[in-house]
Amino acid sequence: MFTALPGSAEAAGGYEMAVWSMDESRGTRWMVDTTGRGHHGRIGPDVGTGLATGSGRGYRFERREPDTPPARPGHLVSVADHADLDPGTRDFAVTVRLRTTHKFGNIIQKGQATVPGGSFKMQIPSGRPTCTYRGSTGTIELWSPYRINDGDWHIVRCLRIRDGVALLIDGQEVAARAGWTGSIANTWPVTIGGKLDCDQIEVGCDYYAGDLDWIMIEAA
Repeated sequence: MFTALPGSAEAAGGYEMAVWSMDESRGTRWMVDTTGRGHHGRIGPDVGTGLATGSGRGYRFERREPDTPPARPGHLVSVADHADLDPGTRDFAVTVRLRTTHKFGNIIQKGQATVPGGSFKMQIPSGRPTCTYRGSTGTIELWSPYRINDGDWHIVRCLRIRDGVALLIDGQEVAARAGWTGSIANTWPVTIGGKLDCDQIEVGCDYYAGDLDWIMIEAA
């Protein structure tokens, strides 16, 4: 179960809803959920698999010029909608191990800014991770106070509990805000690497550029 200290949104120990170890071999187009819950994903043809990460294998997302058509849906990994992957009213956390030298892109999200039911997102504008939960009673967005686009591996955790939202980097809480965002549940897939509904003209796709080693979603 998630726990919180007074005045803090730090948490540990949720139930695993999905774990994508991203250990697939080069050329694989199916991302496996190792929890046994069956939340496997389709890997777009532009996503590089089989990347050596030092602790196993991972994925590489090449840089795409922002707001320059055409859209590249093959840049995404997509996991079908399921209640396990919606925060709902539960404590909820998304944790990612990443490495990049770039300064923009949406790493993982479910839904977009105006979709019914709310949304969550982790992105890295200006090389600073941000964490956003948009729910029925409000939105909380947190920014890291520092950049992590230094070419080293980092673990970024985006946590929502009833007391508030917290952003943790390499095990340290770097930003937190009190408040309850309410229920978050939409019918969209989880997308990794950028937006699903975009055209690079009216709506930028915000494609992530860099490497991913694994992603975990927890809820309690």
